[in-house]
Amino acid sequence: MTSVLFDLDGTLVNSSPGILAAFHFAFERLQLPLLTDKELSTFIGPPLEVTFAQYFTEKDDIDRAIQTFREYYNQKGVHQVSLYPGIADLLEELNRLGYSLYVTTSKHEPMAQLMLTELGIMKYFKQVYGSTPEHFHKADVIATCLKDHQLPLDTTAIIGDTKFDMIGGKETGIRTIGVTWGFGSSESLKEHDAETICQTPQDVPKALQDLQ
Repeated sequence: MTSVLFDLDGTLVNSSPGILAAFHFAFERLQLPLLTDKELSTFIGPPLEVTFAQYFTEKDDIDRAIQTFREYYNQKGVHQVSLYPGIADLLEELNRLGYSLYVTTSKHEPMAQLMLTELGIMKYFKQVYGSTPEHFHKADVIATCLKDHQLPLDTTAIIGDTKFDMIGGKETGIRTIGVTWGFGSSESLKEHDAETICQTPQDVPKALQDLQ
């Protein structure tokens, strides 16, 4: 492997406090059925467009729901986040080993950049790719990164914690590594064709080496 695409939420950072608070705010404001944190946690990972399409059919209503979520998240939720233990050391190690690192996330791109900057790890990444209104599925985000940097598919891997990362990797033809410290499960990652699974950030360098 020469290039590594990292998912953000649930892979690099524990962003659940801010995301859950934003969903609670949005659901109450939009008068949707109130859900528990456990129920809302299933919405961490998929694009907001996909989540709110479960409650609304009209695009204008979905857009309004997303804006309501971001009303809270952009002001408060983006700051309610922490790095997972071992991530800073992992990024330092991969940088030392010469990997080209990118972020490919379904999060709104400006918020992803702000989060990485505040956490002090923006310096490790060549570029950060997030969702846009036109391209919000993980495969779309990955494809944009691959195209912009002309990355070879057979030496590029996506590292993520949910099935959406594995699906996005498979759809774009790159290698897939699942991690279990985030919001997904080992079973779900395996079901969606993760080539290997890491239990801790310390496992990642060997996993990348084994994919060679």
